[in-house]
Amino acid sequence: MDDLDDCITSCNASAFLVYASSTDPHMRYLTGFSSTDPVLFLKKPGERGILIVPDMEAERASRESDATVLSRTGSGLQDILQTEKDLKRGYALLINRIAGGPVVVPPNMQVWLVRALEELDPVYVDAEDTVLHLRARKTARECTAIRDVQAATTEAMERAVHCIRKAKIKGDYLYCNGKPLTSEWIRQEIQMTLFCHGCIARDTIVSAGPDTALPHATGKGPLPAHAPIIIDIFPSSEKTGYYADMTRTVARGEPDPEICTMYETVRHVIGKVESAVHAGVSGSDLYQMAVDLFRETGYRDRKGGFIHSLGHGVGLSVHELPALSPAGTMLESGNVITIEPGLYYPGTGGVRIEDMGCVQPNHFENWTHYPKELIV
Repeated sequence: MDDLDDCITSCNASAFLVYASSTDPHMRYLTGFSSTDPVLFLKKPGERGILIVPDMEAERASRESDATVLSRTGSGLQDILQTEKDLKRGYALLINRIAGGPVVVPPNMQVWLVRALEELDPVYVDAEDTVLHLRARKTARECTAIRDVQAATTEAMERAVHCIRKAKIKGDYLYCNGKPLTSEWIRQEIQMTLFCHGCIARDTIVSAGPDTALPHATGKGPLPAHAPIIIDIFPSSEKTGYYADMTRTVARGEPDPEICTMYETVRHVIGKVESAVHAGVSGSDLYQMAVDLFRETGYRDRKGGFIHSLGHGVGLSVHELPALSPAGTMLESGNVITIEPGLYYPGTGGVRIEDMGCVQPNHFENWTHYPKELIV
């Protein structure tokens, strides 16, 4: 946490403050504690930090967090509220007492608390969002957590593709057990598989046919035969909060030759880019490499094409630093990233392939062990 200490001292502040529930990735990262109710975390330079939680959560927080845990009663908050009836000011007085001076807060800090604190001492906003950058460099423990979720994602992908592979083609659509095979059906199979592994997925993409030209269309209704089906799964672990991410494009039947050519191009690009990933290369250079590879095949200069970034970091958020985009910065060892080139053309459809893995000093360690095959 040296970077966080540097942030505090560079602002001439006394402590770093976060007030949020564990749905806030910064709080989960800094404390390791899971809570649906907001809790308070204060860190002074050279110290591990203080976590203040409701009295009923103190014992559990002590087991889950490396921070020094205090209950609201033990912190003195309840004593303050005996005379200070305004809860907002009560929190501000407690924070000011423990911090002993100005605090630094992340950019998304609640405005009501900032204003209450400013009545007592200056409040500085960490414009660089230091914790966001800290989160980009994964520890061995974090890598294990993410790989576990990716293993569950792999099983969910296999379940989805299996359902498509065994489907019967009747006319223009796919059928299973005499009923139309739908996006909703596949999505349910994915959710059930993930649930058995303690994972949750929201907004899972199972889009097909013309909808695949829209990168984030979630998809609905019967699945067509002879057409691309994009499956994008990005679940998180209920236990650890960490995410994974994987996309495959498949088709049952005989897709249009243009889709087949697009698929081979995307598969070629992802292979080339992954071989170029290592610590010290920039996300912007990798993005430009993908752009150039698509342009060489004539796709980049047509209407549509490669219309999103090349990838992103994955951790306690499904999208975090580093970015593989025109604004992408230097990759570091320990960054967990996706690489997801795609091509999208209205009227034709789309293709996307996405792998996730870890940046190493001299290579990309791919954690996505699932085949890249269009026709199943």
